[in-house]
Amino acid sequence: MDTNENKIIHKDLSYKVIGLAMEVHRELGCGFLEKVYENALMALFQREGISARQQAPVTVCFQGKVVGEYFADILVEDKIILELKASRDIAEIHKAQALNYLKATSLRLAIILNFGKEKFEYKRLVR
Repeated sequence: MDTNENKIIHKDLSYKVIGLAMEVHRELGCGFLEKVYENALMALFQREGISARQQAPVTVCFQGKVVGEYFADILVEDKIILELKASRDIAEIHKAQALNYLKATSLRLAIILNFGKEKFEYKRLVR
């Protein structure tokens, strides 16, 4: 039985995004600031014809009132929030941050991309 719950959200797009992030990591390695990786990813998205916006504003509402705004590192095709890190590990606070971004939007998928280690790592978060 095939149910929607068993399907990976935005499967093809998310696999493509992760593959491009791996390409960036292979070429640049670790040690740069997050902005360098962000700009490199944007160059690859453009090369691949993938619509993406850097520092995409997202409004946070509470009980119908705007209480803040944050900027997603990259918003891919208005479907996936990318949170880029250049840290030792993907920490629980990074996961909480990405989940809050999803909560503040109608989006269902965030991917944390960590370029801060010798071995590239990522974490998919679904709401």
